Amino acid sequence: MSLKRDPKACSTTIIKPSQILSAEERLALARSSDLLGATLVVQNWGLIFLLLGLAAHFPGAVTVLLVMVMLPGRQLGLAVLMHEAGHGTLFASSALNRVIGQWFCALPTLGDLPSYAAGHLQHHRKAGTADDPDLMNYAAYPISKRSFARKVFRDLTGQTGAKLLISLVKGGAGNLSRGQAEGRTPLLQQIVVQVILFLILYAFGWGWTWWLWFASFMTTYMLVIRLRQIAEHGAVPDLYNLDPRKNTRTVDAPYWQRFLVAPNAVNFHLEHHFMAAVPCYRLAELRRLLNARGYFDVTPRDSSYGGVLMKVLQQSASP
Repeated sequence: MSLKRDPKACSTTIIKPSQILSAEERLALARSSDLLGATLVVQNWGLIFLLLGLAAHFPGAVTVLLVMVMLPGRQLGLAVLMHEAGHGTLFASSALNRVIGQWFCALPTLGDLPSYAAGHLQHHRKAGTADDPDLMNYAAYPISKRSFARKVFRDLTGQTGAKLLISLVKGGAGNLSRGQAEGRTPLLQQIVVQVILFLILYAFGWGWTWWLWFASFMTTYMLVIRLRQIAEHGAVPDLYNLDPRKNTRTVDAPYWQRFLVAPNAVNFHLEHHFMAAVPCYRLAELRRLLNARGYFDVTPRDSSYGGVLMKVLQQSASP
């Protein structure tokens, strides 16, 4: 797909939320909850400490491998909650979105909430056009299996993570989930949060597991982030169509896949683009309503991330 393609050439009918949902339904779906937001934050961090504690108490190759596979989803979970806070939907309180979203969600995964939100909102405004700031993450798909294998190799060997760290040190924007943000990343705050995390683990007698956290972040987490990006917008029916049903994908994956690579309802990405004011903990209900009213009747269904990869890894003109 060419970035030079003129999206104005696409003719489409955009269905707005007000055309398919009542005012009462829209208000109910867009209602944020401090309790539900706090529950998600606690659950994500609880699983992180559970996994690191497992490694600390039962050290060994099998345990380390298990953590390296399961921990990236929890790290992505924090990034997803940063995303929610950036939309102002994680909590009803703007102060909680700002403070918890930054210190408990963004900074631990080397993100920065203010700069992330600025870049991400541009993605929502320009999705389906050649001006989408996130196109670099998925415009090239579908790609060959060989090309994808090279990307996976760079992720799992830490090369992608190293490029990120270099950009942070040089003062680049530290947006992991999207790659587009504005302003200088608060590197000092990110370092402080990592030191605090290490000290907490050290106090439990698990200090060495911080290196497991960091190793996962530098390798398997980079792969999970890549899978999320391409699942959301890669090899969709028409990347340059303004209709979210054409330029965005939802994956109705089984629970185990969502646990590994799509936490906190991030798999419901089409619904999120349809109505970004809906918190992640209400996206499943939004999908149910839209499905019942025929919104997805002309939309391809994806029931697993394996199926998405089959679409993404077709042979293409690019090597």
